[in-house]
Amino acid sequence: MINRDHLAELRKKEDARFLATHPNSGEMFKAGQAHMPGGVPMSWMAKWPGAYPIFVDEAKGARFSDVDGNTYIDFCLGDTGSMTGHSPDATVAAIREQAGKGITAMLPTADAAIVSAELSRRFGLPLWQFTVSATDANRHVIRYSRLITGRSKIVVIDRCYHGSVDETFATLGSTGNTVAREGNIGAPVALDQTTRVVEFNDIAGMEKALAHGDIAAILMEPAMTNVGIVLPQVGYLEAVQELAKKYGTILIIDETHTISVGPGGMTADCGLKPDFLTIGKAIGGGIPTGTFGMTLAIAEKIKLMVELEIIDTGGIGGTLAGNALSLAAMRATLIQVLTQENFDRMIDLGTRWCDGVDAVIKEFDLPWICNRLGARGEYMFGKVAPVTGADANRAGDFELEQYMHLRMLNDGFLITPFHNMALMCPETTEADVDAHTKAFRTMCSELTK
Repeated sequence: MINRDHLAELRKKEDARFLATHPNSGEMFKAGQAHMPGGVPMSWMAKWPGAYPIFVDEAKGARFSDVDGNTYIDFCLGDTGSMTGHSPDATVAAIREQAGKGITAMLPTADAAIVSAELSRRFGLPLWQFTVSATDANRHVIRYSRLITGRSKIVVIDRCYHGSVDETFATLGSTGNTVAREGNIGAPVALDQTTRVVEFNDIAGMEKALAHGDIAAILMEPAMTNVGIVLPQVGYLEAVQELAKKYGTILIIDETHTISVGPGGMTADCGLKPDFLTIGKAIGGGIPTGTFGMTLAIAEKIKLMVELEIIDTGGIGGTLAGNALSLAAMRATLIQVLTQENFDRMIDLGTRWCDGVDAVIKEFDLPWICNRLGARGEYMFGKVAPVTGADANRAGDFELEQYMHLRMLNDGFLITPFHNMALMCPETTEADVDAHTKAFRTMCSELTK
């Protein structure tokens, strides 16, 4: 429905508007190119729409400002890392206090017991370990799963994302075989040696993969998020749990993004019983951290198989894991910020955001759909909700997305950059949501002229 020549003309206008309103970011980008590849501190930052990424000056709550004095309503929120809102007061106070008392010492603090107890209460798993990121947590539980089962491979979901974990950058080839995803860099071995890929919501495919008898673990989100929101069909998650038990495979649930449904994520919301649970990002209020929980049975098996003398040489750990600063941040964030009261409000706002998008889609008869996941919403370029990651991937439109993200950025809204997702934080307001709906409507009216 979108005329591509018309889209190209609209994009030219937004490119010019971006350059006119972001000159200081342009100068910083130019200076950064002398010592950073692509002028950015991390390669994926080059994918932001516009001639260059904007440079942030200050962020607080649901808003931030850039070095050119432009202000934005932030619906990206650090791609969940700032789901708490930027610099929540309780977390900042805890960080300041702890920074004055010591940041890291390779020894536990009192916060370790407080945080692990709170995580146990929320997610139902009794024992916890801490890492520097959710990526690390996923790496660690994969290694433990191989140790416990004596098996070599893991199952991942097609088009999944679990951080920079080698085994997860796989997809289904044209004949249903496991191959490396496009863009995968420097894989240490062919992905079919470490991984089997299964479509989301495909129970038969999951059983077929497990029946080989060489799968140590299933690593999955209970709802897909990074390829776009893909929700589990009725009975799917429960069936995966039963198959894991049937084939002696360890089930790992990654809640890093799906915590948007509530304080205990989908694990609590759906009554799931994973062997391991991994999470990071939001629980530290923006301070890098990660953690993984496990059952008593898993912990006992690990204890029997890992000798104390060589416990530090198994590839599990990291000097900064469980540091005092991150534990203080987690304690304050979990107990004072990511509360049930705040989640209730965030979810209501997520519903309001999605309702506004749906109304615009209907008004202009666009072949799009808006999916919902608690405090998170996303519009996708397809008439029906995706059932698999492949469905969601096919619903992408890079040219259109680049324009829409740039247009919304120029209008003062930041959306998650690699798809069209919005997230609410405790400081988001109804006025913020309604302002987005108004801007989204204006954009769609111009797109369909």
